Amino acid sequence: MRKAAPPLQRFYIGGIMDGAIFSTASGTSPDNTKISTVRFTYGFNIGATFNWNLGRHFGVYTGLDLKNIGFIEKESDVTTKRRTYNLGVPVGIKIGNMSPKRMYVFFGGGADAPINYKEKTFTVRNEKTKYNEWFSKATPAIMPYVFAGIGLPHGMTLKAQYYPNNYLNPDYVYKGAKVNTGYDVQLMLFSLGFYINYSKHHDMVKKHVTDMNTM
Repeated sequence: MRKAAPPLQRFYIGGIMDGAIFSTASGTSPDNTKISTVRFTYGFNIGATFNWNLGRHFGVYTGLDLKNIGFIEKESDVTTKRRTYNLGVPVGIKIGNMSPKRMYVFFGGGADAPINYKEKTFTVRNEKTKYNEWFSKATPAIMPYVFAGIGLPHGMTLKAQYYPNNYLNPDYVYKGAKVNTGYDVQLMLFSLGFYINYSKHHDMVKKHVTDMNTM
């Protein structure tokens, strides 16, 4: 006898944490320094999603997330680290098995708005200069991107994300100088994340309360 398929949730709210992000960059710098060094960040990369399953094998989603992205530039004994905290809105498509704890692929695009920019320059060990700005003009105000990934059983996700436009604003002026002139940098991110279906958790709590009240 064929086993019945689990119930399909048409709409649900979820939370995602791109806990580990590996980023690298391609492009050019004024003096051809190395900008493809891998950057790793772990922690405060979180978001919420709104999901619509249009069928058992097709769904769409959008949401809001906050993430830490950037790149590292190295020239002999000088290392410069640049990063932004970005608020982003993704719009994606899911294809696969939309039942809980099943595998699917997802892809789409979105746009980020940087809210904080930070730059650190290390010249020798234990000696550095740094500054950060809220709503800085060091980067574009909007950063479009595309992404693709896979959702694995038990809530794990693997994703690649690409920003085709220049991460830095070449017209940005800091202390009277255009410090980003000559840069044309595109970011690529690879993330290992975890997904939580809040609606499913809420339904389980309601069922438990109902069962307790009918005992």
